[in-house]
Amino acid sequence: MKCHTTNYYNTFIAIADDCPVKKGEIPPMKGDGKTIANIQYELIKENPYRFSSDDILLHVFIERNNIDKNLFESTKEQFFSKGQACLRSSPLTKRYGWGLHFDENGKISLYGCETNEYRDFIHNPKLTILKAMKSKK
Repeated sequence: MKCHTTNYYNTFIAIADDCPVKKGEIPPMKGDGKTIANIQYELIKENPYRFSSDDILLHVFIERNNIDKNLFESTKEQFFSKGQACLRSSPLTKRYGWGLHFDENGKISLYGCETNEYRDFIHNPKLTILKAMKSKK
């Protein structure tokens, strides 16, 4: 079975051109449940450079669908047997003002768009710089 990936290496995803905020914001909860943005934010913020994009997307899928974490590997194979949207479409980069840095191993950390680190990343010639997808066409 073919396995698709969303991983990036030595890449920085800058916020979308139509991002409505001027600094990184913690995504709010929705009612008494976590949103995709909450789950992504917590995983990346609490574990800088530990997870790849594929890891984050799979963790979100498992948590939102109440799948037993012991089924991680079999779920991973099935989940990535078809293409998935990459983190350029994440609400973190589109709505909440977070840039995502992927190191040489494809591991992610996040940086608020108001930070010096964010500005350093977008001007780093050694990185591939991508923009998050716009919310509106």
